[in-house]
Amino acid sequence: MLDISPNQRRMLRTDDAATYTGVSASTLNKLRLTGGGPDYIKLGKSVVYDPADLDAWLSSKRRRSTSVAA
Repeated sequence: MLDISPNQRRMLRTDDAATYTGVSASTLNKLRLTGGGPDYIKLGKSVVYDPADLDAWLSSKRRRSTSVAA
């Protein structure tokens, strides 16, 4: 049996990453195609996200005003 300590990274599949970020899985899928989304890792046919990359992407979306261009 694999023993994973709490300090090891746990990668999230698209559905879990969507829940984590508050966007839909469909949005994450589209962002992978068009760009502008969080970094992801491709493992064979599987796509996984590192929570640290999701946090960085969410932080990059922080704004103070609607009048400031992204």
